[in-house]
Amino acid sequence: MAMYKQAKLATQRLPDALSQPPGWLGMYGDFITKNASAVSQIESALRSLTYIIPGRFRESEIASESLHSGVQLLSLYHDSLLAKAIARLPGTPKQHPSPHNRYTKFWISTSPTYKRIALLLQMIQYTELLWEMAAKRRGEKVRWRVVVVLEAVKALCRLLLLRLTNSRPLLSPPLPQREVDPSSLEESAASPDGMDTPPNESEVEAENWAMPRTGLSLPSLPDSGDISSYLLSKVLTADDIKPPKALLHRVSGKGELAECLYIIRPVVYALAMQQWRGDRKTWKPWLLGLSIEYGARQLAKKDFQERLAGGLRGLTGLEREELKKRGWALGWWMMRGAFYENITKAWIHSITGKLRGKPLLDIVGTVIEDYEFLWDQYYFPTATL
Repeated sequence: MAMYKQAKLATQRLPDALSQPPGWLGMYGDFITKNASAVSQIESALRSLTYIIPGRFRESEIASESLHSGVQLLSLYHDSLLAKAIARLPGTPKQHPSPHNRYTKFWISTSPTYKRIALLLQMIQYTELLWEMAAKRRGEKVRWRVVVVLEAVKALCRLLLLRLTNSRPLLSPPLPQREVDPSSLEESAASPDGMDTPPNESEVEAENWAMPRTGLSLPSLPDSGDISSYLLSKVLTADDIKPPKALLHRVSGKGELAECLYIIRPVVYALAMQQWRGDRKTWKPWLLGLSIEYGARQLAKKDFQERLAGGLRGLTGLEREELKKRGWALGWWMMRGAFYENITKAWIHSITGKLRGKPLLDIVGTVIEDYEFLWDQYYFPTATL
């Protein structure tokens, strides 16, 4: 009978126990909101730590990448907490979001499927190298199988995002980036009911100047060194008044084909590398992958020139930014495949050899040598998608 009462009492307490994790998560969220500045500094310090761990002890790359992936995933969770905190505080001064954040926030708010797929894609990108390191322990065959599967899953996610956004080019990253001012968030969170504390009369008089004749108040002028930034903050561009989804033009025909080629390029390149993994100096996978990416870029440019009024000059600021980002990403082909094995590796060795034995510069050479191991042994450190 006593055992029955104990079991019944435990059953009654079970719902309370199950409700505790959300409570703990709420407390953690409050802590992050009230200490946003300190949390950002800790995240930056941990990321910096991952740059000096490789090569310091046995299997240090696993430890370094585990720490890096963990910090990135935690930062992703912190971003969502800070975004929700800003939305809940009506007294917080709203910052003017970047075009990238305006666009991605629009799709996240209008399409829960977009949010889930973009979140999955981001999590894979943060952990892909760790998956490759774990697979490499079981052999090269397993490693390349994991690489191909991860690239295929990412490509599928991007194709679904392309569909959900009505054939608009993809942005990298697909989620909003952190643009929260931690100090302003902490001040608003510290005030009661999430409202800003009203300024006293002396503060108002210090900020405003009353005209003697009319009695009207003029706002205070910015510092002489901040005039340019102050004026630019008041200027509205054409992109500022556009609806968020109008920040990217829809693609069709050749433009859609170019975007699909750009998305599947990593899968084709990974399959080619898997096929010729025995000969690391062969140029076939490198030429195939570069040709697809460069061809997709040129096809997209040609589509813009033919379809948009003014050609490439008719691109929005967000489209120009993404096109420039993809152009810089082409430079990573110097660190991949046959180009790295035949050309870049020898050039890196010559640079580190010249730095060896010289004060301060020797530290730079040592860091480069430590990271050369990652570039030489793994696929994902040079991946851009």
